[in-house]
Amino acid sequence: MGTDQRSEPSPVITETMRAIVQDEYGEAGAVLRLAEIERPVAADDEVLLRVRAAGVDRGVWHLMAGLPYPIRLAGYGFRTPKDRVRGREVAGRVEAVGTDVTTVAPGDEVYGIGEGTFAEYATVRQDKVAPKPKNLTFEQAAAAPVSALTALQGLRDSAQVRAGQHVLVIGASGGVGTFAVQIAKAFGAEVTGVCGTAKVELVRSIGADHVIDYTRADIADSGQRYDVILDGGGHRSLTRLRRALTPHGTLVIVGSETGGRWLGGFDRSLRAPVLSRFVGQKLVALMNSENARDLVVLTELIESGKVTPVVDKAYPLSEAPAAIRHMAAGHARGKVVITV
Repeated sequence: MGTDQRSEPSPVITETMRAIVQDEYGEAGAVLRLAEIERPVAADDEVLLRVRAAGVDRGVWHLMAGLPYPIRLAGYGFRTPKDRVRGREVAGRVEAVGTDVTTVAPGDEVYGIGEGTFAEYATVRQDKVAPKPKNLTFEQAAAAPVSALTALQGLRDSAQVRAGQHVLVIGASGGVGTFAVQIAKAFGAEVTGVCGTAKVELVRSIGADHVIDYTRADIADSGQRYDVILDGGGHRSLTRLRRALTPHGTLVIVGSETGGRWLGGFDRSLRAPVLSRFVGQKLVALMNSENARDLVVLTELIESGKVTPVVDKAYPLSEAPAAIRHMAAGHARGKVVITV
């Protein structure tokens, strides 16, 4: 009898990587862990990056904690996270591209916004990635995409800042705030930054013309009125913020934290556009747009020397929980990043 020469099919070899994953909502130390998982594959319109650094923005904490609760209803997973790997801001080198990608090629150094960037590899849509500014390290570049685009769009699009205007940046020492101070200056505005005592010198060093220490003075009590207020920190009432605006000034709300589990400070963002219909001032709740076109604009500002990311601390991938805790506690001077 002859022997059966048929061979077993060759096993499929799955490439793996290290990543920070979570299987349930909660605080960093309880739900995040370093694990070996399957490496992602780029879809037709995506880029696969070898991650070199990832930014830690406030949104990372919200998606990790699942708070406020409406986040879970927005497609991120009701009972458990839909995406297991945290992180959105990224800088790295292109490893591979999908069949429809024409803007970047393997080997290019890029930065942008994806999902699951606290990992050795991550995929990013080609319309959310752009060439990395040549004068930045990967760590500096990773600090920019979400925070800098938020500041750029809040000042340029929502407030339409012009040269000579007086701009107040609340939360000027934070991730969005450090970019907002520099971008407003690049637009020719006179800028006042608001921060705590320990960060006054930092805010002054990035170009603020004036600095208000909120532990010693209130923005509404000085008599100064601003053409534009970009509120990226705290939870001041709309009434108090309007007192610091000129009669036809613009308030742009880009952040607010109260710790509430249902709205978490988002109530002001709901009320602001409604109130704006009945007053002379323009009150805007910013919804930023993540796109490569504005990343290119940002690159031009950075390469011209007008904007430089402020990096507070860099943590290795294994210490991502500590990085998130440091950011969430309000200790950061600028941005926190994770190196991979």
